[in-house]
Amino acid sequence: MAAVPLTDAAAWDAYVAGHPHATPFHSRRWCEAITKATGHPCHLVTARDAEGALTGILPLHHIRSPLFGQALVASGFAVDGGVLADNDAIAATLAIGAADIAKSLGVPSVELRGGPLPDGDGWHREEGVYAGFARDLAADDDAELLAIPRKQRAEVRKALESGLTITTGTGPQERADHYRVYATSVRNLGTPVFPKALFDAVLDAFGDDADILTVREEGFPLSSVLSLTWRGTVMPYWGGGIADARRLRANELMYFAVMRHARAKGCTRFDFGRSKVGTGPFAYKKNWGFAPQPLVYARWLAPGEKPRDTNPNSAKYRLQVDLWKKLPLWAANRIGPLIARGLG
Repeated sequence: MAAVPLTDAAAWDAYVAGHPHATPFHSRRWCEAITKATGHPCHLVTARDAEGALTGILPLHHIRSPLFGQALVASGFAVDGGVLADNDAIAATLAIGAADIAKSLGVPSVELRGGPLPDGDGWHREEGVYAGFARDLAADDDAELLAIPRKQRAEVRKALESGLTITTGTGPQERADHYRVYATSVRNLGTPVFPKALFDAVLDAFGDDADILTVREEGFPLSSVLSLTWRGTVMPYWGGGIADARRLRANELMYFAVMRHARAKGCTRFDFGRSKVGTGPFAYKKNWGFAPQPLVYARWLAPGEKPRDTNPNSAKYRLQVDLWKKLPLWAANRIGPLIARGLG
């Protein structure tokens, strides 16, 4: 096992393209975009057969933060990733390799967000925290509406009749409006916003496989989401809305419009992403008719070490969250990226 040099980029691309369980978060374009935007280096742990062909990969971003500590994360700023291998034996070998790299770098933790989960010395499984939400898209708008439970369907119908407009694209104005809306949304939740460079890097890396959809009232952005598409699945990934979005049902219109937009692009599945169990977003996605699927992650810890605490709902951060909600947006946008880049 070794870290893959840049000269092997084509092999990385080919392995991900050919593996049935690969996600966008295993891809070189994701990993390089994260490094470009945040400065966190990526170590790609690999396994090879006797002829030198790849049989498994594990991309690890080395997240370093004065507030949250260090970890090797598979992969950075992602909800999935983890080990990608031809079989369980190779997967186990890659997990051992990840722990060995952590030891050599003096990093106290490895965090795997998906893939085969390792057992053994230092590895711990974490379950009951997150759930994922995904289902097939319906054939058309009428069928899509019928797939939504009655109460939420009524809200979507009202949104469709509201006169709000939809724009899509990746140009400078779409990016600026999306970032302003997203930054406002997360500030109102009490969490720091990611650097704008992160969104720009992902959009640039994914090309036609990423775009922004924004709901507007007389041109003014109310809610906006940056989505990825991957093998026929649309993934609304970074989204939010300003305070008026709820009153005007802009979020309802936004997600229904993403479904419609994705169907027009040939997608057949909608991945609503992960949410923490028991939170508002968890309940919201259930209201849309999505069944939660428990997610199990794995973490390796060096002897005597404790896991990083990056959960904004933690009692440890309650005071900071309350104070953050009161910050002027300009201040939150200046300070937030310096903090959020360390969350990974």
